[in-house]
Amino acid sequence: MRRIFYKLNYFLSNWWQSVDQVILWSLALLFCFGMILVTAASPAIAGRIGIDKSFFIIRQGIYLSLAAAVIIFISMASPITIRRFAILGFCMSIILLLAVKFFGYEIKGAKRWINLLGISIQPSEFTKPFFFILTGWILSVKFEQESFPSVRVTSIFYLIIALFLITQPDIGTLILISASYLVQLFIAGMPIAIIALLMLFSSCGLLLAYNFLPHVASRINTFLGSDISNNYQITKSLLAYEKGGIFGLGPAEGIVKYSLPDSHTDFIFAVAGEEFGVIACITISLIFCIIAVRSLLLISRKNDYYIMLSGLGLVTQFVLQAMINMSVTLNLIPTKGMTLPFISYGGSSILAMAISMGVILSFTRRGPKLYTYKFS
Repeated sequence: MRRIFYKLNYFLSNWWQSVDQVILWSLALLFCFGMILVTAASPAIAGRIGIDKSFFIIRQGIYLSLAAAVIIFISMASPITIRRFAILGFCMSIILLLAVKFFGYEIKGAKRWINLLGISIQPSEFTKPFFFILTGWILSVKFEQESFPSVRVTSIFYLIIALFLITQPDIGTLILISASYLVQLFIAGMPIAIIALLMLFSSCGLLLAYNFLPHVASRINTFLGSDISNNYQITKSLLAYEKGGIFGLGPAEGIVKYSLPDSHTDFIFAVAGEEFGVIACITISLIFCIIAVRSLLLISRKNDYYIMLSGLGLVTQFVLQAMINMSVTLNLIPTKGMTLPFISYGGSSILAMAISMGVILSFTRRGPKLYTYKFS
């Protein structure tokens, strides 16, 4: 028993010395903010729908605990192990996306969720990290074998995902994946002219979505001010920031959360603004910036195209998701229905983002014994 304890202690000590602690502690701070803000916002939601007031709080604690375990476990893996894991994960997420079409259920006009063994899962959330790891690896192959059709292969994967997301519809996630994928293509050496052409096609896609998807048209019209009947959440969100001011009203003192339908998910940043003020909002934003900048700096030093391209895709989606969520609550862009990483309530989002950050921590590890295990 003592021998096992000694080996475990050596194993964890080796991991602790090699992992980037700036990123790790920054993630821990996000976890704390997530627990505090869900505790502040969710009782109002629970009371409104007639369930126990601690329902969302307990679940958020479970999700964040599982996320911490996932981050630590994946951060110990080697890049080869992560690549194999991503292939399996991507295949499973595609199967689940297909299952959503037949067995999924609809919420607010979108069919994105499926119930497995009593657990609600949003497969599109898990598709994101696996897709970026896989595309990063495939795009890196072209630096060793110039004849390998990396762009064509990854484009096929992208089109498959896009087809599923359009039919759900989940335009917000599609925009996020598209933007991050274009960044990967640009860094992989695709000419700017082709990138611009792809962006043009994306714009045309958004125009088609506006004309043929009422759900998308309603959100854009609300943002532009031509449909004021659906701007209730944005009005309440802006009111929360106005009431909070610089230092906020104090924990649990906010009142907007009692009338804001998604105050514990999509609009949790507004709750932070009302109860903890601009100071808290800036602090949260800075934590996201620290994680992103630190990750990019460390990844850029790696002499491995697979690590650089995959890591870049993961960091880009992490930053963009945070920016989109914050921008929506400030009425800077149309509503997207996207969570704030590790802060908003939601199991699929938290665990999927934990996979991304676990991979980033693995890619950025250092020391002579860089990776402690790998599967054969």
